[in-house]
Amino acid sequence: MNITADDKALLNKFLKDNQLFYIADPEIMGDHDIGPRSEDEERLLSGPTDPHLVNMVRGRVLAAMDEGNTMIEQMGAAPGAKWGDIVASIFTASGDLSMIAPHGVVGFAACVHYPIKYIIKYWTDEPTVGVRDGDGFIHNDPRYGGIHGTDQSCIMPVFWKEKLVCWVSCTIHEGENGATEPGGMPPSAESRYDEGLKMSPFKVIENFQLRRDLVTFLQNMVRDPKLQLEDMKVKLHTCLRMRERVLAVLEEFGEDALTISLRQHIEDVQEEVRRRIEELPDGTTRVLTFPDSTLRENALLKFSMAVTVKGDKMTLDFRGSSPEFINRAINCNAASLKTMLLTSYLQNVWPDLPQTMAVFGPIKMLFDEKSVLNGSFETPQPMSLIPLFKAMTIPTIPMAKLSYSLPHRYTAIVAPQYDQPGTFIYGGLTQNGENVGNFCADINGNGQGGRAHRDGEHSVSPPFAANCDIGEMEVIEEELPIVRLGAFTLTKDRVGFGKYRGGLGYEMIASTRGTGMWGFMTGCTGSLFTPSQPLFGGYGPPVYPLCKIQNVNIFEQLESNPDKIKFDILDLMNKQTVEGGKYSTHPMAMTFELCENGEVYMMCQGTGAGYGDVLLRDPALVIKDIEEDLISHETARDIYKVVFDSTTLIVDEEATKTARQDERKSRLKRGKPFDAFEKDFVTAEPPAHLPYYGSWDDPTIIYGTSQGKRIKMKASEMQSMFMPNPKDEKIKALEKQLDATKAELDACRAKSRG
Repeated sequence: MNITADDKALLNKFLKDNQLFYIADPEIMGDHDIGPRSEDEERLLSGPTDPHLVNMVRGRVLAAMDEGNTMIEQMGAAPGAKWGDIVASIFTASGDLSMIAPHGVVGFAACVHYPIKYIIKYWTDEPTVGVRDGDGFIHNDPRYGGIHGTDQSCIMPVFWKEKLVCWVSCTIHEGENGATEPGGMPPSAESRYDEGLKMSPFKVIENFQLRRDLVTFLQNMVRDPKLQLEDMKVKLHTCLRMRERVLAVLEEFGEDALTISLRQHIEDVQEEVRRRIEELPDGTTRVLTFPDSTLRENALLKFSMAVTVKGDKMTLDFRGSSPEFINRAINCNAASLKTMLLTSYLQNVWPDLPQTMAVFGPIKMLFDEKSVLNGSFETPQPMSLIPLFKAMTIPTIPMAKLSYSLPHRYTAIVAPQYDQPGTFIYGGLTQNGENVGNFCADINGNGQGGRAHRDGEHSVSPPFAANCDIGEMEVIEEELPIVRLGAFTLTKDRVGFGKYRGGLGYEMIASTRGTGMWGFMTGCTGSLFTPSQPLFGGYGPPVYPLCKIQNVNIFEQLESNPDKIKFDILDLMNKQTVEGGKYSTHPMAMTFELCENGEVYMMCQGTGAGYGDVLLRDPALVIKDIEEDLISHETARDIYKVVFDSTTLIVDEEATKTARQDERKSRLKRGKPFDAFEKDFVTAEPPAHLPYYGSWDDPTIIYGTSQGKRIKMKASEMQSMFMPNPKDEKIKALEKQLDATKAELDACRAKSRG
């Protein structure tokens, strides 16, 4: 049978018109580069351009994005909006990210080009959808482009004289999204169907108005319908304002000027990135780190990164990392990971560059399929923050090594920031009877790493944005039944030590009152393995636990004897001044649990990693830390080897020099030649008792578990990990213990009868 060209065309049309499911497009999701020039862009940029006009248009557009960011922050209802987890951005007509607001979250914008390109490819000519002036789209599913399901974006095309000229978008970390646990980041999610709202890009705005039927549908899917409605309105009107500003630019300067400015902006960035890569020495540097929990059980999950430079090309290789977990929430997809890597490069490596995804155009990335960093479509990803926070911090280590010898650097070399989403996620009924679920803004208070020339800043920002805030506790307590017991006290002695120490985090001591139903959960690793690696001989930050005082109402004791209780985690846990309480410590990974009024939950926002050898720290800086109550006398003596008078804090310079010389001699005595160390330390495989996931010495061989037993597999044939339910495991252990007790009791009875 002969099939003609017309037959093929008819068959292809039938298949296109009857596609079963518009899954995320692998071609779009796998491409982080800017697309080729459009015909208009090629025509306009093939000849000379006016740099002064381009700069003027660029300034106007950036001002529009900045205004949009301010609108979100001032009007947004979500905690994330109020404390800066937001962004406004503009894209070319073909969907390439051109510019974002100067103080927005880079990753929130960098991921939106994926859904825009999806909309262009699938919905523009779709007769039931289409893309017209006055339309707007919503999305949040990271599988179609995004960070995780709590971040909702509003996307709007901008038309000029009936022609699509660009896109604008704004994104807010909304929090509550109807997931299996309140707050939108459920560590207990065992499938993607536990994640709550999973919005592939769809039209929710027509004729510049929200469609109320779809708004109602979305409100019906979440615990906080007021929040969903309010912030959909905020995002719509922010996009409308940005559209208005862009139209003013078009009116004044014309379409050609805007098109040239948006495209030339990103092409200039790519050209500069290639030049900077070529400056670097050729070679490969490597780093690896280990999230120490799936948020349900303790485990070491390898995150491996190798940076290779050759000429003007750079390759980031993540092969050999942990396999994905088909029933755990911590997976992320490669597209999400790239946006967070971009955040790291734009904040810690090349912060002077304009913030655009074009930075990564010259950079190639390599992943294993079905790894925790490149999760497949069916894996749950609501707590993708676990690998993503690592992605925002560990690139500073290999890039510092590559950049160290350059005669000109583009920023100070900095050790990794504290890399955990350290905060309480909450849900329940407020003191006003409203049903809510969200997160506390402490996620924005991470300590900075030590720098090549000075200490890191305390609780300065999250690793995903340079301009965020933790908010005012008094404002939060007006809306929520959470009571902060004590001020934001810096974590004394829990520091990343070094020649320059990391910036400290602070303690969070929280309770509730005035509510009939309330609960907390947390979503951190870093309670067993140091969360942030140091640089050039510094110390990593310590590990941090979650602490609880339960079966007690602390407010009753504060009424009778307030002076007895000091709100300091170490004092509370060691002296147990809250009478009758049940004291306990746990990893900082806790699924949602209900709590009673007056029970106390405590955790730390961690410190950044240290930079350089502690024995090189200026003794005056050590004493300054003591005076500011950042470290104890014991730390100054034991870690920094500083000799001083305990009363006057005057340093004995000669004794300090001698103590440090003695410590160096002791190091040499304790040390081993590398070959001898390797012989004693290196094993052929991970220790048998260790729940280990990822490669060991060979990146092509991956370790995991299956039915409770360790397995090895080729990286090219990686299989998903399936973890047992921790409650089932506990029940089995208790049943086994009960059986043993019964057997022992039966033996005693038999003996007594005999």
